[in-house]
Amino acid sequence: QVQLVESGGDLVPPGGSLRLSCTPSANVGDRFSAYTIGWHRQVPGKERELVGCIIPSGITKITDSVKGRFTISRDNAKSTIYLQMNNLEPEDTGVYYCKVRDSNVWGQGTQVTVSE
Repeated sequence: QVQLVESGGDLVPPGGSLRLSCTPSANVGDRFSAYTIGWHRQVPGKERELVGCIIPSGITKITDSVKGRFTISRDNAKSTIYLQMNNLEPEDTGVYYCKVRDSNVWGQGTQVTVSE
């Protein structure tokens, strides 16, 4: 199963923006374009939740709690999925993960902290 590696987490003030990236830990070649990949997050004190996902065609589904602020995109030439997060709120603080759908392999995640 493919393991993905997340990056781009940082400390940002409320209202700020971040772009997270997600790439395979090993070369998967053209197979990457066929993956449906989800972004998940675990905020303190809560279960890990799905933030959104992107299918091979590029169509995305974003959970209601972040719709209008978060978008997902993919660059298959770079084997990379992005999570663009705008107008960040303190409640968005947490560890963000990406995972291939139906895979049981999680990466280390990347920490996002929204605070003054």
